[in-house]
Amino acid sequence: MRILVVEDEPTLAGFIEQGLRAEGHAVTVCHDGETGEAAALTGDYALVLLDLMLPGKSGLAVLEAIRSRLPELPVIVLTARAAVEQKVEGLDRGANDYVTKPFSFEELLARVRAQLRAPGQREASVLEAADIRMDLRTRRVERAGREVQLTAREFDLLAYLMRHPDQVLSREQMLNAVWGFDFDPGTKVLEVYIGYLRRKLGDAGSTDPIETVRGVGYRLRVRRG
Repeated sequence: MRILVVEDEPTLAGFIEQGLRAEGHAVTVCHDGETGEAAALTGDYALVLLDLMLPGKSGLAVLEAIRSRLPELPVIVLTARAAVEQKVEGLDRGANDYVTKPFSFEELLARVRAQLRAPGQREASVLEAADIRMDLRTRRVERAGREVQLTAREFDLLAYLMRHPDQVLSREQMLNAVWGFDFDPGTKVLEVYIGYLRRKLGDAGSTDPIETVRGVGYRLRVRRG
């Protein structure tokens, strides 16, 4: 899918672009409202991620231009935490959804997936891998029929691993997806939460499904041998 990102903050724009490309999307980034509007109206995009605070032309003005010419093009607006009026105005002017900054990439990706699904198609609400079953709606997790109690952050981390079974995921990918773009690259929080998951998933003598790939990151092992 071709996705247009209109965001003037370079670090955040780069974080979004890197994450979307890792998911297999083709991404174009614009850093101001005028070039973002021109790209949206002339390019063949499946989705636009649109910051509302842009130089040159406001995000709301860009949104109005998109809606007048391309009413079916999904637009997710990016807003500051305290900008409640902007969120309401953006939705009133035709935005399909909004994400509040700061956000984790996993949250953004879930909203992107929701907008990119074909009409009538639903995302699976249950993930299953490595004898683990995760219900995304009830947030219930079971391993080999045994319920596993997870915190919200542990759940998000395990969900990211389960969406990429047997794939080696780097520390940076996982930190971006679960903790957001402004994480400290020197933090040990990922290792701490991997330890939490291992202890909880490995209760009752179960084998550890999370493999450490030295020097790279982690992998949820599904295939054995």
